[in-house]
Amino acid sequence: TGVQATNDIDALLALSADACCYNPLWPNVDELVRLLESGVNVCSSAAWITGGKQTPQDRQRIVDACERGRSTMFGSGAHPGMTNLVGMVLSGSCERVDEIRITESVDCSTYESAATQTAMGFSQDPETPGLAESVRRESEVFAESAAMMADAIGATLDKTTFDVRFTAATADTDLGFMQIPAGTVGSVYGYHRGWVGDRNVVSVGFNWVMGDHVTPPKPLEHGHVIQVFGMPNMRTVIHCLPPKGWTEPGFMGLGMIYTAMPVTNAVPAVVAAKPGIVTLADLPPITGRAAV
Repeated sequence: TGVQATNDIDALLALSADACCYNPLWPNVDELVRLLESGVNVCSSAAWITGGKQTPQDRQRIVDACERGRSTMFGSGAHPGMTNLVGMVLSGSCERVDEIRITESVDCSTYESAATQTAMGFSQDPETPGLAESVRRESEVFAESAAMMADAIGATLDKTTFDVRFTAATADTDLGFMQIPAGTVGSVYGYHRGWVGDRNVVSVGFNWVMGDHVTPPKPLEHGHVIQVFGMPNMRTVIHCLPPKGWTEPGFMGLGMIYTAMPVTNAVPAVVAAKPGIVTLADLPPITGRAAV
């Protein structure tokens, strides 16, 4: 395609590129500052949407780097972020919006990262001290997406909260890359919620299971469930499905495409955007390209 891929920041800067897709699991503020202050617009699938999970000092470093480089920082989030856009669009059909709720409702067994899954609670004793806080911290980008949606619908949040329920597996499960022993966590069900007073106006969360030997609090829907409660209520489920001839077991590669393309397709809009941190709420609709 002619598009260069590298883990070397110096090599990337030497290209004098207008933009880059920055795709680690977690953002590195030092790397982002180097790119942005050099004038490279950044589109990222890392755990970044508003920068709200960063310290105020680190977020300000990003803002200052954008100003120096006249560049723009955009992150869709890796859950994937375009689900937030669908929720915001659905809300446009409502006379009154009480809550936007997004739930990632999937079997995570094909995501073969034992470290990530353990941090999210799987295979651990449900009574492990600090387990809920670990899951909150690891999924904190969901709170950023909730804040973005709140801003888009004109809601100024007074607070954000997190709640989670763990369900134990009823039998041993061998996933190859990790074990889920009976009695340990086999289902994680939680939400990051944004509140205006005592009203929960935005919620972004997950209904995750690992393996067959667990019954989650709600049945899986094998996709992203997007709901708007108000007048009227709106609901849709996004399923990521394989095209004809796709042979990959588990379809994990489809999930990678599903996460990466909202970032890649955003490049022209991000290059054209004003300097600073932008979100999906600030950009025109992100679309794909016709295969013609």
